[in-house]
Amino acid sequence: MLVCGCILISGVLAVRLPNLMTAMVSSGLASLLAAVSYVLLAAPDVAMAEAAIGSGLATLIFLYAIRRTGGGDATREKE
Repeated sequence: MLVCGCILISGVLAVRLPNLMTAMVSSGLASLLAAVSYVLLAAPDVAMAEAAIGSGLATLIFLYAIRRTGGGDATREKE
């Protein structure tokens, strides 16, 4: 139950945070917590795939893209 609550909080933070870098890190955390919940549900193969692709590879690719395109800071767009 605690893991599910943390996934929800991390997901809400990913949507509400104004900085894209911190929002993407929060999204990666939600994916990592989903992998933990798969382990708790006795599905280690799905957990390994989620941890490697969801919280690892996808997060790194998005962070690289955000960094290459200017950082994605919401305050820059308002100026």
